[in-house]
Amino acid sequence: MPRVLVVEDDTQLVRALRINLQARAYDVDAASDGSTALRLAVAHKPDAILLDLGLSDMDGVEVIKAIRGLSQVPILVLSARHLSEDKVRALDAGADDYVTKPFSMDELLARLRAATRRRQETAEAEAQNVVTTDVFTIDLVAKKVWRGADAVRLTPTEWHLLDMLVSSPGRLVSQRVLLREVWGPTYVENTNYLRVYMAQLRRKLEADPAHPRYLITEAGMGYRFEP
Repeated sequence: MPRVLVVEDDTQLVRALRINLQARAYDVDAASDGSTALRLAVAHKPDAILLDLGLSDMDGVEVIKAIRGLSQVPILVLSARHLSEDKVRALDAGADDYVTKPFSMDELLARLRAATRRRQETAEAEAQNVVTTDVFTIDLVAKKVWRGADAVRLTPTEWHLLDMLVSSPGRLVSQRVLLREVWGPTYVENTNYLRVYMAQLRRKLEADPAHPRYLITEAGMGYRFEP
């Protein structure tokens, strides 16, 4: 079940939130101050946080900043502060939404669902941009490659070639397509370029470059990334 951390010192409101959240199949943790909230956020890794700004030991905005240093978990502020500057401070610190008290429980739950859905969609999109194998990891957005914990330096040409292959996992990419896209249309007959650069990539990425597991040659046709 998804877990929600409620950070609020009003015990009656905490009770109401707990009842409504548990009725909708959420697990609920509660903290009445910022230090406890940070400890629970680290220990239990909630799927969302409902946070009051008026805490006894620290300002809620500082709690938001501290959590943002650890996680991108959705944070919905629940506050009696109605001034726009308070809302701006909270949102600039990293809050996902701001709900002023008193509020409708149905509206709060709808906002909670929307925030967690957006975070899930973002996480799924990020996961699609990271290719992980038993030997190396590729971040297609950051354009970075690691073997274990070690960063791998690739030339722009090596990166372009690798990007084309891993973006079509399991599919043959023809020699002509690779040559045209990486080097240009006047190079579509220069298959020796591919042999040289594929050999370089295998030396940098494969555990056994002579017997590649991931960067596969389809003789006379092209190359394939086998995840």
